[in-house]
Amino acid sequence: MTKYFPALPQTFFARPAELVAPDLIGCLLVKRQESGELLWGVIVETEAYSQEEPACHGYRRRSPQNETLFGEPGRFYVYVSYGIHHCVNVVTDRADWANGVLLRAVALPGEPERVSAGPGLLARRFGIDRRHDSSSVCGENDVWLATRPSVLGHPELVSTTRIGITQGQDLPWRWYLRGSRSISRRASGDRMPGKAQAWSPDGLESP
Repeated sequence: MTKYFPALPQTFFARPAELVAPDLIGCLLVKRQESGELLWGVIVETEAYSQEEPACHGYRRRSPQNETLFGEPGRFYVYVSYGIHHCVNVVTDRADWANGVLLRAVALPGEPERVSAGPGLLARRFGIDRRHDSSSVCGENDVWLATRPSVLGHPELVSTTRIGITQGQDLPWRWYLRGSRSISRRASGDRMPGKAQAWSPDGLESP
């Protein structure tokens, strides 16, 4: 992996969320810190949401709170869940249609395997909050999404149902990297791999 993390283009996100979400597994979440150093990790779990289904924030109506979700694709949509923690989403598909992907878990090299195993933990570790809402994910700012390293060119994914919702529970719109131990919750019957067999980002070259 090169020392420069090329951002994903906006065209990558101009597709339905259920297509973008699995394609984001193995891509990188990158943040340029105040020191100039780059904090980065591999996205290992995502969920898709779309306006036509009841679990989506834009299902009932458009409001000032969810306006970003109706905007152009390739932007962060950040909201506060239960008044406690932030959730980091990426707007997808097209303008005027609520569509997006929730980043559920990221694996960071050289850090505890579950430090970002969940939306709230992910946002906290990367310092992402409402200030980042509506900002581009395509390399124009200090936080962006970068292309998948070639070593993860064909990741083995698990497709299962989404977590923490009361409606639309039957849709298999959650994906995760099967070999990772950094998943927020595994599908029923999918056992966590042992440390010796598990995939780890530690083998990737750091910037």
